[in-house]
Amino acid sequence: MSYHSKLELLKQELKNQGQALIAFSGGVDSTLLLKVAKDVLGKNVLAVTVRSPLFPDRELKEAQTFCANQGIEHLIIASDVLRHEGFRKNPVDRCYICKKLLFKEVLAIADQRGVKYVAEGSNQDDLADFRPGRKALLELGIESPLLKAGLTKEEIRILSQKYGLVSWDKPSLACLASRIPYGEEITEKKLRMVDLAEQYLRDLGFKQVRVRFHGDLARIEVPASDNPRIVDPSIAEQIYNRFAELGFLYTTLDLKGYRCGSLNEKFHYTIKT
Repeated sequence: MSYHSKLELLKQELKNQGQALIAFSGGVDSTLLLKVAKDVLGKNVLAVTVRSPLFPDRELKEAQTFCANQGIEHLIIASDVLRHEGFRKNPVDRCYICKKLLFKEVLAIADQRGVKYVAEGSNQDDLADFRPGRKALLELGIESPLLKAGLTKEEIRILSQKYGLVSWDKPSLACLASRIPYGEEITEKKLRMVDLAEQYLRDLGFKQVRVRFHGDLARIEVPASDNPRIVDPSIAEQIYNRFAELGFLYTTLDLKGYRCGSLNEKFHYTIKT
């Protein structure tokens, strides 16, 4: 099926609802979903963004700007999952715990507004990774219309570009907790170290980056095409010194390069939809 046909399925799905609440992170997927929902439903769409230590404030600002430019009502709710001991311990089902907590708060808003259809931006490719959070979405009745329409990440980027969305080539996002290996306690300090380290790499011109936290060691992932530049002695020394300032005793480069969910590579897990 072509992405044009999938887009029509998405539009029809949203149109059938009459109104919708979209969980909006500001990433590539949820931005396209929100844009299509706005075009189909007009003022009958509400965007809700969760403010959390797990996501950089710059992402929140971008989400606010998008909604303001599109004339979309936008609510921001504060939620600190770090107060939940089960989450802080960082078990393998960490994402399940987080999604369950956050989306219960989102559903409470939907209930207050009388909105029955609550949706988020998972896509078809997400089924290929270890995603325990998907189970929480299914249990809570959260819809995933991009996935339902069969849209892949690549198709979402193509459609986003056709819609003129600046997010079309935005690097893939993931919560900062995904940088910390399972079993390693999640703290605000560690999240802050990772956030500042990744932002520094972006400031140097590296677009798609991950800094995985391994105690006093930082493991950098960038696309293989960026490896020659990042190992240039002058650039490498800058990175090493900055990471040391942030608290990393050692800084390494992952020779396999950037890939989504590298800390999940030992898992092979799919949840049926």
